[in-house]
Amino acid sequence: MLWIKALHIIFMVTWFAGLFYLPRLFVYHADCTDQAGHDRFIIMERKLFAIMTIGAVLAAVFGFWLLGDYAWAAYKTSLWLQLKLLLVAGLVAYHVYCHVLVKKFRMGTAKHSHVFYRWINEIPALLLIAIVLLAVVKPL
Repeated sequence: MLWIKALHIIFMVTWFAGLFYLPRLFVYHADCTDQAGHDRFIIMERKLFAIMTIGAVLAAVFGFWLLGDYAWAAYKTSLWLQLKLLLVAGLVAYHVYCHVLVKKFRMGTAKHSHVFYRWINEIPALLLIAIVLLAVVKPL
């Protein structure tokens, strides 16, 4: 079971690396004024989104494996686990929203300024802090 937990953590880190960096690419892309730069950002965003999606899927696979093997039976009535899963659902929604933004940049319809992307760049950090605290401390 420790191997499964280790793989879950590895792919969670992979996913979060993308969740942290992709909005930063959006910040730079929103400020980009030349076509060559725009084309470069489109490629970078598409490739990073693919890598972070693989990380997300594998983190979910190993996370559900952990839930199925022991966590759900042991903690299904614990509020901390329910809150953690709710926050993870929020991360999935954020991931999907990032995909929408990748497509808008690709189509040339992204309208937000770099300031907007700087603000949404903070969302995964806040969720990470809350999720890790819930998983490690189990306060509720």
